[in-house]
Amino acid sequence: MEVTRRGLVTGAAVGGGLLVAWWFMPRNYPNPLEPASGEHVFDAWIKVAEDGVVTVAVPQLEMGQGITTLLPQVVAQEMGADWRQIAVEPAPVAAAYPNIVLARRWSHMWEPLAEGLSDTTDEMLARSFARTRRFTATADGTSMDAYEGPARGAAAAARAMLALEAAERWGVSWEECEVFGGFVRHGDKRASFGELANGAAQQSPPDPPPLNPEAPGESPLPGAVPDNATAIPDFPRIDLPSKVDGGHLFAADVRLPGMVYAAIRHGPNNGSELTGFNADAAAGISGIVGAVRTSRWLAVAATTWWSAERALDAMKPQFRTNYPVDSDDVEARLRTLLEVGDSFKIAETGFGEEAMTRVDLARRYEIEPAHAAPVETASAAARWSDGRLELWIASQAPEQARVAAAKAVGIAVEDVALYPMSAGGSFDARLEHDHAIEIAHIAKELDRPVQLTWSRREELIRSRPRPPVFALVGGQMGEGGSIDALRMRIATPPSSYEFGRRLFGNLTAWAAIRETAEMADPLAVEGAVPAYELPSVTVRHVPVEIGLPTGRVRGNSHGPMAFAIESFVDEAAARAMREPLSYRMAMLGTDIRLAACLQRAASMAEWDGGANQSGQGIACYRIGPPETGARIACVATARRGEGGVRVTRLSAAVDIGRIVNLDIARQQVEGGLLFGLGIALGNSLKMRGGLPTSFEYADLGLPGLADCPEIEVDFIASETAPADPGELGAVIAPPAIANALFSATGLRLRRLPLLSSGL
Repeated sequence: MEVTRRGLVTGAAVGGGLLVAWWFMPRNYPNPLEPASGEHVFDAWIKVAEDGVVTVAVPQLEMGQGITTLLPQVVAQEMGADWRQIAVEPAPVAAAYPNIVLARRWSHMWEPLAEGLSDTTDEMLARSFARTRRFTATADGTSMDAYEGPARGAAAAARAMLALEAAERWGVSWEECEVFGGFVRHGDKRASFGELANGAAQQSPPDPPPLNPEAPGESPLPGAVPDNATAIPDFPRIDLPSKVDGGHLFAADVRLPGMVYAAIRHGPNNGSELTGFNADAAAGISGIVGAVRTSRWLAVAATTWWSAERALDAMKPQFRTNYPVDSDDVEARLRTLLEVGDSFKIAETGFGEEAMTRVDLARRYEIEPAHAAPVETASAAARWSDGRLELWIASQAPEQARVAAAKAVGIAVEDVALYPMSAGGSFDARLEHDHAIEIAHIAKELDRPVQLTWSRREELIRSRPRPPVFALVGGQMGEGGSIDALRMRIATPPSSYEFGRRLFGNLTAWAAIRETAEMADPLAVEGAVPAYELPSVTVRHVPVEIGLPTGRVRGNSHGPMAFAIESFVDEAAARAMREPLSYRMAMLGTDIRLAACLQRAASMAEWDGGANQSGQGIACYRIGPPETGARIACVATARRGEGGVRVTRLSAAVDIGRIVNLDIARQQVEGGLLFGLGIALGNSLKMRGGLPTSFEYADLGLPGLADCPEIEVDFIASETAPADPGELGAVIAPPAIANALFSATGLRLRRLPLLSSGL
């Protein structure tokens, strides 16, 4: 019998009871960690060596966000280890590390028919899916939400096991032992973790393990951290030294005996097919090992990557384009369907849609597609031997990449060994696994170790950009110009369903578009319900098939939604002749955390009310539910000069709940603000004939060092659960900058990138 996803929960039992599917049955999974010489495994998270080194397994992709420091810090603080004895290794792809939080959030992608049965059932399904499918994806800022609890529990168990071993040796009660600084102490007795490791690993910890009363974290209050910006943090990044000295290994750094290097050519990213190439043209290029072709691409392997790239240039592969996408056609389709297309009601709050009896202010906002554009292009290494594939790759969804590679070459998933590598940036680009499929084909065909690296041209061609969004925002104004009712009609592709078909269904990009083109997608318009407590809000989604595969980019739908909402609120304040800060404060209602961010950001920037010619603009936003969501407010200062528009200062106040690592949180917000600066002032992505009009990284217009404004970030102390800071800056910078440019120039820019049509 074949078990299908549709058959997860099926039928009624005799007497009318529900039959619970096999996914709900309890399972035991083996510990995936293997000890090296002198190491002792405590559980799936922790190994302790006899020299005292504590190795923490991290099941999330390190792509610059610092997760290989955050989770080990949680373990160190809970376990009582000294930070100097902590080491880290990528966790193997295993059922022991399910990302249940993300599995539930993305349940509509992998099992839409089972979604929404009940909270309990949804949780059970997500838990079972994440374990059975070894789903450990790194996305949506869920790393700490999903893994802090398990890591803390493992560390508490290890601490208890060490104390039990020491207490047994000393003939005392283990509860009386203290564990800190890498030692277990009782009175004048002391033993290091290394001395206790062998025996402690055999102990049975109490169930549940006793957690420390204070959760791991650092205080953002003044005086809690050194004022000196050069001071070493209490928990400096583990990956920093190797990244500074060049020793850190990425997928492109893998070297295997006898390895050759492959370059590749793709056709337009919309179902194009390889129609021909001149194989003889590469005959004079030295070092060529072989060529591999499929219906979609052509790859050449050589003793150097440059030789392989030159060979492809000479061979001039040709592709037939099934749907030659042009940016002008995409925009025309979005504009038309925004006005007349079928819409689906995604959200309705307060008095509902009927409460809006007139439209006093209506504006259209246009957000063009945006690239993830990480500095490191897609790269992977592979070795084929005796029907088995070894794969070295940076993947945000490693098991899904492993499944795709196995299917591509016709072997069982168990015959693919995946070794997780760090990524040199991702911004969600490494959720896609095209290069895993390609390297599997190439390695099998050549029957030797090979490394595939995409050129920047191929990265831009195969990029699945954040989808374009055209939003029509209408407001009904009440007394004093406040917004009494808000209606948003949003035309955009159903991108999360499309992405889900690629990730979980292993469909081609073109097949995923065809299957999902008319689906209403709540995640495609996530964030459209603002943090403001308005009497009535209605959000409608108009699905649009644009002929271009779309995907996920840092901030995802929150970026377009923040731009549309905060630009509209600023316009409403100007129409009512109200000061933008107080106008926002009056609508925040009970969200005192976001109000505190607004006040703090205004104080930091010496907010002048956004008066004409001041060049200051303000915006605020919340990602996540009111109880636990992350909040940010930002004041941007901009001016127009001879060289164009320049942002001189970004002042941001942030509330992300309990902060685990203050230094990394600051890095994430600052990096996000610069990412948002690039989205706001960079160049637009234009398509002609299904291809980008430029393949140069420099033509993206991303900010360089000379373009970086003064950035000031302040954190507000909070005891709520930790929230992810990584996307906040990216979504808040564009509307704050747009509002600043209105203040500086009097021009209201309603399109992203802001200067795509000039000033």
